[in-house]
Amino acid sequence: MTNVTAMLTALGDPTRQAILDRLADGPLAVGELAEVLPVSRPAVSQHLKVLKEAGLVTDRQHGTRRLYQADPEAIAALRAHLDGFWARSMAAFEQRVRDEKGGQP
Repeated sequence: MTNVTAMLTALGDPTRQAILDRLADGPLAVGELAEVLPVSRPAVSQHLKVLKEAGLVTDRQHGTRRLYQADPEAIAALRAHLDGFWARSMAAFEQRVRDEKGGQP
């Protein structure tokens, strides 16, 4: 089971957002991520650890490197949560507009 709250918390950091965005295009090693981000390789590793603990990324050994990739199931769960939030927000907005108009659609 994925924890959407942990995912949203992890994505509160712009660097982690950038890492996940890069991983959406396919698996990458820490060094490849560090080459395109304004943070050090150790910092990328720490951010990946947070993303992995939140369930947003997975990793696998590939030769002498460890490759990280976005977890599609976790991304789908996050999207479903945000879609539900958006639907509830729009329904509440619609109800408020109706109430202000005296119940008229």
